Amino acid sequence: MESIGVLMTCPMSPYLEHELDKRFNFLRLWKFPANQKSHYLKLHSESIQGVVGNATTGANAELIGALPKLEIVSSYSVGLDKIDLGLCREKGIKVTYCPDLITDDAADTGIALILAVLRRICQCDRYIKNGDWKKNGDFMLTTKVHFSLCTPEDFLLDFWSKL
Repeated sequence: MESIGVLMTCPMSPYLEHELDKRFNFLRLWKFPANQKSHYLKLHSESIQGVVGNATTGANAELIGALPKLEIVSSYSVGLDKIDLGLCREKGIKVTYCPDLITDDAADTGIALILAVLRRICQCDRYIKNGDWKKNGDFMLTTKVHFSLCTPEDFLLDFWSKL
């Protein structure tokens, strides 16, 4: 029985690559220059049943069209932007991805950005790096951030009015 071919479109974690290599005929598309990729795909097109990509390199119509036995496209990320979902639906190709993978991280980043704006962290950083403190003295202090007695709507109104 021929081994199932799995095509990875870009490098990912060594652990993932190792595990796929143990279980499948694992093919690394990124190792080939752009002018050799179509030839490489033709050589292996009959064995490739799965494609693994990410938010940067997924599976466009050209790639899907070159793989007649393709059954599944997996995105090792949140986004589906680089996968031709319409063509996958039309051909009955399953698509998987990692929803909510970075939801908490995105929320943390949002809070960090709010605090950075309120505390003028970027301006302060530039002030120090430019040596302005030598000429102009200490950086002006910022105001306090109060959350205890306001609703989220009050906070947003107050936040945007101070920008």
